[in-house]
Amino acid sequence: MSNYLRIEVQKEERSDEDILTASISHPSLFAVLVRRFEEPFLRKARSIVREQEAAEDIVQEVFTKIYLNAGKFKKQEGASFSSWGYRILINTALTHYAKRKREGRVGQMLDEEIWALIPDKNLRQFEKKEIMDVVASVLSRMPAPFARALTHFFIEGKLQEEMAQEEGVSVGAIKTRVHRAKKEFKKVYQTINTNI
Repeated sequence: MSNYLRIEVQKEERSDEDILTASISHPSLFAVLVRRFEEPFLRKARSIVREQEAAEDIVQEVFTKIYLNAGKFKKQEGASFSSWGYRILINTALTHYAKRKREGRVGQMLDEEIWALIPDKNLRQFEKKEIMDVVASVLSRMPAPFARALTHFFIEGKLQEEMAQEEGVSVGAIKTRVHRAKKEFKKVYQTINTNI
């Protein structure tokens, strides 16, 4: 039996952390985590934003972030996939709430449990986080080579020479890719803002 088939047979019995790690090589396995966490994530998101449609959008964005960052998750004592996933969910939902609050579209206050998670009651610290969430959201909608180029260049601060060496292409090719990626980023960003 192939390794993949063995994973398929055992996937329902495997831990969330093992499924996440395996989904990096076998993306179809990520659906197991979606099945396990979609409903609890929706309940938590709804408890923060109080709207079904907004909660669904948040949960979809959270699963995208989890999948894109699967390689960064490190299993540690007291740090389960669940706690990591909920932290991403709460940060994303609070960012969404903060944006709606600034736009004057919030009808209800946050629950005390959620409010306790926010040290700055004016939500100022979420502005930087919101920018990062928007960037992550745009990157997740871009073709992989462009998203990777922008991530390496702007977020990780890699030099174009370093990127060229890693990708096995010329520096000129990287310059062109970064230039095209910036144009694509702008286009996707405008599309998202038009739909908001």
